Amino acid sequence: MKWGVLQFPGSCDERDALNACQIAATALGSEGGSGSLPRLVWHEETDLSDVDGIVVPGGFSYGDYLRAGAIARFSPAMTAVAEFAAAGGPVLGICNGFQVLCESGLLPGALLTNEKTRFICRQGELIVGEAQSPFLSGYEAGQRISIPFKHQSGRFFAPADLLEEIESNNQVAFRYAPGQNPNGSLNDIAGVTNEAGNVIGLMPHPEHAVEAFAGSTDGLALFQGPAIAATGAVA
Repeated sequence: MKWGVLQFPGSCDERDALNACQIAATALGSEGGSGSLPRLVWHEETDLSDVDGIVVPGGFSYGDYLRAGAIARFSPAMTAVAEFAAAGGPVLGICNGFQVLCESGLLPGALLTNEKTRFICRQGELIVGEAQSPFLSGYEAGQRISIPFKHQSGRFFAPADLLEEIESNNQVAFRYAPGQNPNGSLNDIAGVTNEAGNVIGLMPHPEHAVEAFAGSTDGLALFQGPAIAATGAVA
């Protein structure tokens, strides 16, 4: 499986996401040949025909000058990502990427400034939700995983009727573990999917949890999930 990782002016985690995609491919035995290597997708590109999945990475696209993710959603590449997602392609949004996907209408809800208005950066724990998504193929519902948190606008919000819809449709991909909600997110929601399950976003950073030296490899399965779902491969 070949990943494309978006790169916006101001983004800063695209190289880490690129590395995570490569580690995931290698672990599943897809290391050979340039055709399987992940690549950066510049924000002005519109041709995604050479990739099998898209990562919208973390960072501060366009400096978050208007609102986190609000300017990036108008990039030409995001029009292509919307078409890719509508055709069933797997799309993963991380932190700022989650914000971009919500601003683009590809995921429900919005991300607001943390309750305490401060940037947070620490290791934390998530509970895997019951959402039906290829990205979650390598996890079990209810599994507890360790992932870094680093954000200032990560408070998940949705109006009551939309929140009820997200919950009843089992679109919650991740929740903060009890007592570890760092930002005031409603229902402890840390990540959600679209109704089809092929688009997923989360506020914590799985790309920083793919190598043992960093303290956790619990994020690796997220990058392997679509390939596992498609081929039945075992990580």
